[in-house]
Amino acid sequence: MQAAISKTNIKSFQKTFKSNSTLRMSRNALTRSSVLDVAMNWDAFSQVDHTYSHKITNEMKKVTNQKASGRCWGFAGLNLMRIAVCKKYNLKNFEFSQNYFMFCDKLEKANYFLENIISTLDEPYDSRLMMWLVSEPIQDGGQWDMFVNLMEKYGAIPQTSMPESFQSSQSYMMNRLITRKLRENASTLRDNYSNGANITELRKQKEEMMRVVYNMLCICLGTPPETFDWQIRDKKEKFKRFNNLTSLDFYKKHVDIVLTEKVCLIHCPMSNKEMNEHYTVSFLGNVVGGQDISYANVEVDVMKRTAAKSIKAGEAVWFGCDVGKMFHRDLGVMDMSLYDYELLFGTDFKMDKKAKLEYGDSVMTHAMLLTAVDMKGSQSLKWRIENSWGDKGGDKGYMLMTDSWFDEYTYEVVVDKKYLPKKVLEIFERDPVALNPWDPMGSLAWQ
Repeated sequence: MQAAISKTNIKSFQKTFKSNSTLRMSRNALTRSSVLDVAMNWDAFSQVDHTYSHKITNEMKKVTNQKASGRCWGFAGLNLMRIAVCKKYNLKNFEFSQNYFMFCDKLEKANYFLENIISTLDEPYDSRLMMWLVSEPIQDGGQWDMFVNLMEKYGAIPQTSMPESFQSSQSYMMNRLITRKLRENASTLRDNYSNGANITELRKQKEEMMRVVYNMLCICLGTPPETFDWQIRDKKEKFKRFNNLTSLDFYKKHVDIVLTEKVCLIHCPMSNKEMNEHYTVSFLGNVVGGQDISYANVEVDVMKRTAAKSIKAGEAVWFGCDVGKMFHRDLGVMDMSLYDYELLFGTDFKMDKKAKLEYGDSVMTHAMLLTAVDMKGSQSLKWRIENSWGDKGGDKGYMLMTDSWFDEYTYEVVVDKKYLPKKVLEIFERDPVALNPWDPMGSLAWQ
């Protein structure tokens, strides 16, 4: 074929299409129906079974709902913590304030962004780095280490003490307006630097900029309480009240889980990364002075073994994946065999995990919790997932992920250090290799 499409090419393409009855049938079906409905593989669909050999004992019956926001990583972290609170106090249900978490995160991200601007004052405004920094300064997404930073600095509060607001559940306009203000701030700081202002003067200006951001967050999300009371009634109808708590009191005294003892494993088989290596992501974070993003890149079987070990011990597992691929939202099923696109379109889709990452076909888009695993001997077959999209779809909001889907589209898991072999723990002792801010392993924070 030449560089341009010729009429001869078109005639040849038409002849090939018209001579293939399967392609014509696919055309007839897709002109009136959705791709997902037509491509559904009955053999895979008929095998959906929400029962598992190993399941955490304190799984929540009511799932949470992040609504029209990108707070999945925070919901997943808080959902992990609420399991511990319900176990400690024998509660049927409990939710942390996702709004309070969001407030703290947005405030810290704004400061982190302005500090990044100050640290790159000599960078050309149109460099790839600057364009990256100003693209999404306070997006809703985040990573595990960013979640830990917020908990360690700000703690957490019950949802009853700072309930959801319209803007926390529908974050687009809030983000858009605060982003506009932060871009204005970045321009001001860089202009003032060009006109001779020093770092001390710029940081004094930054304080006033942050005051405005704080005000905007209060207007959109409400004002976080300085202290609060918490009262509960357990499964046996026993009543308890805790008075005059602070957010750090609540986190330190009422959540029996040590987040700082957990580490993040990734599986990223890209050509610019080595297995069994320690990685971080440049310019990715929220709390200035907090812990950096920290990943150990390991084989996917290592992630699965440690995740299964955690679940067997009764601990849920925070994980990140590309949720939109080979997934049916209503059924709540993630399965590599769920759709037969090859039959429908008459072509094979051959990219492996490495190629999908390197050529932009897949990135981490969502974080959830693993709460159960179905094992046959030492082999995992499928996984149960607590999502944060409400109770519609799947098993009342719980999803099913097959083991083959885990292999292909799961990119990270967070597990306690005690479940890891020494050779994996030693990876975290090395100085991390810094990845570019736009590396796919930072994508969960872009959402």
